[in-house]
Amino acid sequence: MTNARQLILVVEDEATIAETILYALQTEGFAPVWTSTGREALAALAAQAVALAVLDVGLPDMSGFDVCREAQKRTPVPVIFLTARSSEVDRIVGLELGADDYLAKPFSPRELTARVRAVLRRTNGREPAAPDHRTAWQHDEARCLIRYRGHALDLARNEYRLMTVLLRSPGRVFSREQLMAAAWEDPGSATDRTVDAHIKLLRAKLRDVAPLSDPLVTHRGMGYSLREEI
Repeated sequence: MTNARQLILVVEDEATIAETILYALQTEGFAPVWTSTGREALAALAAQAVALAVLDVGLPDMSGFDVCREAQKRTPVPVIFLTARSSEVDRIVGLELGADDYLAKPFSPRELTARVRAVLRRTNGREPAAPDHRTAWQHDEARCLIRYRGHALDLARNEYRLMTVLLRSPGRVFSREQLMAAAWEDPGSATDRTVDAHIKLLRAKLRDVAPLSDPLVTHRGMGYSLREEI
């Protein structure tokens, strides 16, 4: 069974350690995603289907134990704790919170990837954590309201019209000219750069809702589309 589609969330505030973990996981064929705070980790778990989380206990904004506790309520996922403390008390606390394994620093990257594989084998029957929403988009055309992951978007008129066009045909690539014709009352008043600027604003608003998600796809030399799997 290939690891290619297995997304591993790495939650570690020390960049050098995170880089080592990311490289080790990539070498083993996993698809790692890095966050450096607990809040970013919870957002990532809500936005994507994660196969396993490698979670540092000592984070700058909240304890890794608190992140694990909150994650198990929202989107249960296998967890391997990383910590500078290797006492039996810490191990017991971590495992009682629902963690699947525990690794003390310093550790061997090869040992970590071996433990990741072992945990995934043990939890193979467990579905990866899915986002805690049934559908990413809701569009109330009568009220000119678009919700993304349950959050109402504050959109200007042309931003709303752009999103409406993209939402109607996920996966379809629209040229800038097509988007101008659909979203502007006077397409001649807009330029390619105007479309690009509005897409940039839309991306910023969507990332405010889900920081690690990027549903708007840029097709160089062609235009834009809405990611189909969203």
